[in-house]
Amino acid sequence: MIPLERLELSQDRLPDRWYNVAPDLPRAQDEMLDPATGEQASDDYLERLLPSALVAQDRSIERWIAIPEKVRDAYRAWRPTPLMRARALENYLDTPAEIYFKYEGGSPSGSHKLNSALAQAYFAKNQGIRRLVTDTGAGQWGSALALAGALAGIEVGVYMVRASYHQKPYRRHLMESFGARVEPSPGTGTEFGRKLLEQDPGHPGNEGTAVSEALEVVRADPDSRFSMGAFANHVLLHQTVVGLEAREQLDELCREPDYLIASVGCGSNMGGFALPWVPDKLSGAVNTQIIAAEPAACATLTKGTYRYDYPDAGGTGPMVRTYTLGHDFSPPPIHAGGLRYHGAAPLIGLLRHEGVLDAVAYQQVEVFEAARIAARLTGLLPAPETAHAIRAVFDVARRCREERRKATIVFCWSGRGDLDLGAYGRFNAGELRDVESFAEERAELARGLAS
Repeated sequence: MIPLERLELSQDRLPDRWYNVAPDLPRAQDEMLDPATGEQASDDYLERLLPSALVAQDRSIERWIAIPEKVRDAYRAWRPTPLMRARALENYLDTPAEIYFKYEGGSPSGSHKLNSALAQAYFAKNQGIRRLVTDTGAGQWGSALALAGALAGIEVGVYMVRASYHQKPYRRHLMESFGARVEPSPGTGTEFGRKLLEQDPGHPGNEGTAVSEALEVVRADPDSRFSMGAFANHVLLHQTVVGLEAREQLDELCREPDYLIASVGCGSNMGGFALPWVPDKLSGAVNTQIIAAEPAACATLTKGTYRYDYPDAGGTGPMVRTYTLGHDFSPPPIHAGGLRYHGAAPLIGLLRHEGVLDAVAYQQVEVFEAARIAARLTGLLPAPETAHAIRAVFDVARRCREERRKATIVFCWSGRGDLDLGAYGRFNAGELRDVESFAEERAELARGLAS
C-alpha cells in the first residue's frame, strides 16, 4: 500500500480575493446579446435575471475582487483543500512523471460547486432576493446551492434533468433535505416543460431544458433570480480559490506544473483550477499545457463550433459567443450528467479559440475504467465527471513514460462519487456502454419510477 501524500495549507492562508482573468485575456470577450433585440444585453436586462452584484462581476475588468468575509468564514468549513501526490498511480502507470491532484471532494456538498454556491447565495441575500432558481444535471450543483441557500436563509428551486431526477434519487433527496424544492425537467409546472412533454411524454431532459424552465420561472416572479453552476464569468471567478490555493501548494514543493488537467462540461472546474496560471502562460513565463477532458458523447470543445448561441434549449436566454453543439442539441445519455451541456463557458471557449487550452474527448466505458483504477489505488471514489480528467492523466503519464520525461502533472479531483454508485454498479456488472440509446435511458427512467 502506497499512501497519498497530502500538502495542507493553514486556514490563515485561505485566499481573501478571487482572481478575475478578464484584464489578462489575449483579447476582450464578445458581449452578451439580448435575444429580443440582437443588441448588447443591458445591465437592466441582466439584473432582472441575476443578482446585481453578479452582473457587476461578470463585466468587471478588475484583476482582483475581494471575497466577502462571511463567504470566507463559510469556506473555512473545509478550505483550504489538500493537494495530494498519487505515488501509487505513478507506479501503476510506470511513469517518471509526478502526479498531483487538488482534492475538492471534501466539501460538505461533495464537490467544488459549493465555492460559487455560497457566494451566490450571499449576494442574493444581501440584495433581498427571496428565491434562487437553478438547473442541475447530475445534482452536484443543485446540492451545493441547496446547502448554500439553507445556510444563507434563502429559498432554492431546482430543475433537475428528468433522467437524473430518477436515476440519482439520493442527490435529489440530499437537495430536499437541505430544503430545496426539486422538480424534474421537463416538467408540468412550466409552459416550456409542458410543451416538451406533449411532443414527447418520455423526454429525458437535459441541462438546456432545465435552464429554459428555470428562466421561465424567474421571469414570472420579481422576487426570484437565476443561479448558475457554471458558464458565467462570475462562477469561474468564485472557483479560482481552487487554483490560487494549488499555486501556493506547488510553490511550497518548488514545482511548476507541466500539465494542468480538468474535466469540462461547461467550465467551472477547469476555469477555477487553471485560470490563475493563464497570465504566466500567455507571457511565456511558464510552458504549462492546459488540457480539458470532455465526454465524446457531448464533445463541445472538440466537435463544436465557435459562434453565438443561446444558453438554453428554448432560446430565451442571452446569446453568447463560445463553442457550442447547438442549443437544440440533446446529448446522448451518459452518467457524467454534469457534463451533458451543449455549450462551453464563454471564457473557456475564448481560451480554446485562442489556443491557450487544448481539449480531448473520451468514451464512457474507458472513463469508468480509469475511475475504478484510481479508486482502488487512492481509496477515493471519483465522480464520473472527475473521471474524465483522470482518464486524460493516464494518457499524459504514459506519454511521459514513452518520452522518458519527468514532468509534473496536476489535475483537479472536482468531486466524489458516493452518490453515483448506481452508475458504478452498472459498470462493474458489465452493463455500461459508451453511448446508450434514449430508449435505454427511458427504460431506466421507468425502473426508477417503479421503485
